[in-house]
Amino acid sequence: MTLQSIYKHIKEEIDECAKPLFFFDNDPDGLTSFLLLYRYKKEGHGVVIKTRPRITTEFVRKVNEYEPDKIFILDIAQVDQEFLDQVNVPVVWIDHHPVERREKVLHLNPRLSGETPVPTSYMCYQAVRQDLWIAMIGSIADWYVPDFKDQFCEHYPGLADPILKEPAEYLFTTKLGELIRIFSFNLKGSTTDALKSIKIMSRISSPEEILEQQTGQGKFLYKKYERIEKDYQALKKVAIAQEKKTKKDPFLVFIYEEDNISLTKDLSNELLYLFPKKIIVLGRRKSGEIKCSLRCSGTYKLNIALEKALMGIQGYGGGHDYACGCCIKEEEFPSFLENFKKALDL
Repeated sequence: MTLQSIYKHIKEEIDECAKPLFFFDNDPDGLTSFLLLYRYKKEGHGVVIKTRPRITTEFVRKVNEYEPDKIFILDIAQVDQEFLDQVNVPVVWIDHHPVERREKVLHLNPRLSGETPVPTSYMCYQAVRQDLWIAMIGSIADWYVPDFKDQFCEHYPGLADPILKEPAEYLFTTKLGELIRIFSFNLKGSTTDALKSIKIMSRISSPEEILEQQTGQGKFLYKKYERIEKDYQALKKVAIAQEKKTKKDPFLVFIYEEDNISLTKDLSNELLYLFPKKIIVLGRRKSGEIKCSLRCSGTYKLNIALEKALMGIQGYGGGHDYACGCCIKEEEFPSFLENFKKALDL
């Protein structure tokens, strides 16, 4: 199925339902995918997946509670066949991760036909063709510079410069990058807190409403961002100090203690921008496990190395070529790290 066919299918599926239920990943790409479809449809209910990015039978309860006429799964890498077997409504799975073959689902993934994968939010935007700024947030947050960047920069000249070419430049040198962090940080905390922010985002009319705190809604989102930004900058300072101690090591391994929020995805991206020659292993210790974000600039394929490193280890993980996530039992983390280095031949 070509990308154009995927866009057409998304549009048809969202148009031909009345009460959709959306499951979406707990990151800006997943969030903006939901916002794009929800704001277009103006109907439905969203469920953010804040644990492992996998739809299991435990989510059947959500389906039974809401009684939708269609389910959309957005930017989630894994969907269990048992879940699909137990729900009695059509399921549309829009994603760009490595393919898992499933039955009883319309799987819209460019990888199925050998197309170059693009962010889920990019596909949703091409289907509904509205909320350009939300689509730009999702695409850049997923390290993808979309073909509508010039249009975005023309509409919002203060947020980014069209001469920029790399996603990292947009993420860490522009007001758009700040807006992406605002979206990401508002997903932090409890599910209740995240859903409150998401509800507000579904009603925001422009990026300026948030960045300039023009309304009470915009001010709410910005204030939450400011609170978390302080913790983020403090953690980044410690991570940079760690890098200075291990300059000759091709790895930057930084593990921090449990806090109320996880900043591993966000900080691992910026550490890669600051230290592009390093392989980033950033982990958060919580409840006897270490939850990691893995990043590199492109020399190695992390997802292949991660699969090898997990053999014989209590843990799970996956992701893209240069950006992965994993969760490892704390006592096995040294063995995992050794396996990971061997898999990368380092």
